[in-house]
Amino acid sequence: MAAAGGLCGLVAALESYRGRDRAVRALCYGCQLAGGALGGRQSPAAGLSRSLLAVSAQLSHCRTVLRLFDDLAMLSYSHGYGLGPKDEDAVVRGLSVLCNVADQLYYPCEHVAWAADAGIVPASSSKWWEASTRLWGLSLLLGILRSLRILCRLRKKLRQQKCTSSPQDRKKMKAQVKSEVLSIVSNMADLANAIHWLPPGFLWAGQFPPWLVGLLGTISSLIGIYQASRESNSGAA
Repeated sequence: MAAAGGLCGLVAALESYRGRDRAVRALCYGCQLAGGALGGRQSPAAGLSRSLLAVSAQLSHCRTVLRLFDDLAMLSYSHGYGLGPKDEDAVVRGLSVLCNVADQLYYPCEHVAWAADAGIVPASSSKWWEASTRLWGLSLLLGILRSLRILCRLRKKLRQQKCTSSPQDRKKMKAQVKSEVLSIVSNMADLANAIHWLPPGFLWAGQFPPWLVGLLGTISSLIGIYQASRESNSGAA
């Protein structure tokens, strides 16, 4: 019964766009991790390494194409959030709005880069890929700062309400703390990769081996899957 339930959950996740994207992302980085690790050895596994890296590249391209349809969803989310709820912390609201702006600008830059690579538009793709990567990195940095702000406020609230809050409220706040810590770890892993993909000369840009890119991406992907499953279980409860 447990195995059947797990299979049904997997099928349900793969039937949704977000669930399928998380799975493809994890597989993409997992193949890059394995391919990069095998490629570092002088062994007959070199052929397998090239195949795994090729699969990773194709899955990455697949995600890029699917993101061609994400603009309206992002616009709808940004419009719905607006300037944020009035009862939310002003710093959190400001960081969230800036993050939404960076995300909204990211998509058209990536679309132009993809179209240039495909020969659809007569443009150099490199500058557009760089712009989209910078916007992604900015979004990740803003997300880290937002999570740190939320984390500080939650910890302060826990200390202040140590003796007055109910066990249920404290349990809920501790779960929020855990979620924000995981978000920080996930965003930092992605930010490290975003910097690696920038033009050489900035911090560690261009210096990561494939296995390290795969490892960081796998960590971020697994955290995303875990958080999505927790939210799904909470919603079901």
